[in-house]
Amino acid sequence: MTTSRGTRLLRTIPAFAVTGVLALGVTACGSDDDTSSTANDAATTQTQATKPAAQVDDVTGGTTQVTLDKGFVEALGTLKLTPAPVGDAKISDAGVASFPVTGGNVTYYKPGTVSPFVQGELDHDGSGLSLTGGGKKVELTDFKIDPGASVLTGKVSVDGEVAAESAPLFFLDGRTLQPLRTASGGKTAILQGTTVKLKQEAADLLNQTFGTDALKGGLVIGVAKISVPTGA
Repeated sequence: MTTSRGTRLLRTIPAFAVTGVLALGVTACGSDDDTSSTANDAATTQTQATKPAAQVDDVTGGTTQVTLDKGFVEALGTLKLTPAPVGDAKISDAGVASFPVTGGNVTYYKPGTVSPFVQGELDHDGSGLSLTGGGKKVELTDFKIDPGASVLTGKVSVDGEVAAESAPLFFLDGRTLQPLRTASGGKTAILQGTTVKLKQEAADLLNQTFGTDALKGGLVIGVAKISVPTGA
């Protein structure tokens, strides 16, 4: 049951994990041994031989959104952490946060034909979010999605000082992804349904900064959606 504080947070919280929707494939963890090299070569050959279902080589515009999980909202309330948008980030009264896509490229294959079936990179420069509590302020900005690794990274600053230029923040679980769809007469591609989860590295950093041990890796942040122009 959501508390009154949790309800207020849901209306004001920015998308802590908004940028998850395109990192949808299963992570391909490689190594330096011959078996891994052979597998990677086979995956590359498979990708080259398979025609993508959709491809945008130069993403210009678009939006990444997330519908925040009530459990995450309540966790912030319990920890007395106050979120706020940074830069161009926005949050609706319904608890859906958005970050503008500023660049990148996306290739989408029919699931089951190529792994990972979403490839490329999506950048979200000039926006992010902050968390304030206990006299400390953490800013997470300049999000970058790597679909092949199923991870979102970003710059981390603590009290105005950069702590990490590119830190792993969220795991992007594509098992809940819905099929690719289009809107506006095929001019917009939409991928929706990726579950965004807190990475352990991010949980450790936030716990250390705010003097707690309550945040855990795997905490569900929300469900993501991304809309990008196709150029059609």
